[in-house]
Order: sequence, then C-alpha cells, then structure tokens
Amino acid sequence: MHREAVLALLTRHSEQDLDSHESAMTRETIRFVREHEDCLLRTQLAGHLTGSAWVVDSSRRKTLLTHHRKLDKWLQLGGHADGDPDLLIVALREAEEESGLTKLRVVTPELFDVDRHLIPARKDEPEHWHFDLRFIIEADLDEPLVVTNESKDLAWVDVDQVTSLNPEESIARMVRKTV
Repeated sequence: MHREAVLALLTRHSEQDLDSHESAMTRETIRFVREHEDCLLRTQLAGHLTGSAWVVDSSRRKTLLTHHRKLDKWLQLGGHADGDPDLLIVALREAEEESGLTKLRVVTPELFDVDRHLIPARKDEPEHWHFDLRFIIEADLDEPLVVTNESKDLAWVDVDQVTSLNPEESIARMVRKTV
C-alpha cells in the first residue's frame, strides 16, 4: 500500500497557517499514517483514512450538505478510502455517489482541511477514529441532486447558515475558511 503520497499531502498541509486544533489533528494524522501500513483500510479497527468534499458553488456562498443517515447530522460529503491512496479521487467519488452530481470541479488538489473524529460503535464495528482529508470542490447549483440511501436529505445551504444545522468545530472551521 502506497502511503507516500498521503504523507506528502499531509506534510504540505501541516506547513500552512493552521489553527492550533487543526495543526494538532494534522500531526496526529501524519503519525497514524506512518505507524499503520493499513491506514487506508476499514479493517484497521483503531481508525482509517477517509476523503471528504466540501462542495461549494462558484460564488462560495453555498455549500452542499448531506443529512447523514447513520450519524443523524448535517455533514460534508465523503467516505472511506477503501485502499485508495488518492484521497482527492476518494472525495470526488464519494461526492458523486452521494449526490448524483457529475460536473464536479477540483478547486485545488491540496488539502482544504484535516479532521480527526471518533465514530461511535455500531452493530459489528467498534468505536474508531476517522482521519478525514478534506478537499474543496465546486459544483453547479442547477445540477439535479439525487438523495441516496446513505442520506436522509441533501441541501444547498447558505455558508453563513451552516453552523445552525451543525455547530461542531469541524464544520465551523470549514465555514470560516470559505468566507
């Protein structure tokens, strides 16, 4: 499994002007990737890498959120790497699969945000960490959305209203980076 590209991406991100919380999570993610050869696989029960898309319109006034079925929260689109070391491709694939959008545009191949969050235990999965590598992606507001079985709903939300749906720092930080 090739982790060098992931480590290079994370290292470049760590050199940016990050707030102290994101800086600490980025260092923790780098440590995790270095220590766990299987960091890209769900079978790594301590945690694994995920790729997310912070989907925005071209004006950066709206972002697309999903009302996540399992977690019952409004979140950005994203999902498991499942062995793919190209987390940008993972984020794009998940955004397309979870929304039906087909005209996604990469704003930059560099990381937009890094987050580490605890996923609660479920039927056959123990509690574990998601080390989430996030990218900013543009989409067209007029392209039709398709709600899948992973979501309760999808919605374009005014960026300045996002934290009324989900006030968690993980989301608020991406809002601050957008405006």
